[in-house]
Amino acid sequence: MNSPKKPIRSFYDLDVYRNAYRASITVLTKIIPKLPKEERFDLTNQLRRSAKAVPRLIAEGHSKRHQKKGFQKYIDDALAESNETIVSLNQARDLYSNYVDVKLCDELIDTYDKTSRQLYNLALAWDKFNKRNRKTTNDSSYATEQQKTNN
Repeated sequence: MNSPKKPIRSFYDLDVYRNAYRASITVLTKIIPKLPKEERFDLTNQLRRSAKAVPRLIAEGHSKRHQKKGFQKYIDDALAESNETIVSLNQARDLYSNYVDVKLCDELIDTYDKTSRQLYNLALAWDKFNKRNRKTTNDSSYATEQQKTNN
């Protein structure tokens, strides 16, 4: 039986944030240090930047969740960074299998794939929530206008 979901009070309460944060720490501590030095200014920097960006963008987006466009922009950017991290992990695995833990790369790719799906679903759910709120707000505004007209 599923336990009831806890209310979301901060970005820490979002599963997608926690998953992305843990994955970023693993990338930074277990994958990047194993890459060859010649990749320091290319794959290493790219992977470091994109892995760090995902949880940061989720946190920033959560703080702007009451701004439709602000929230959506950050979630879209987090999704793009998550997908970019997947590609970089694929490249690290395929180009440097003698340096990195291939199994760990595959696990991280799966984690970031799940993160991307969670971000996509979060964006859809939030859009649906905002539409429902706009409809309620518009309906109450209409009712208020009708009362003014009738008085």
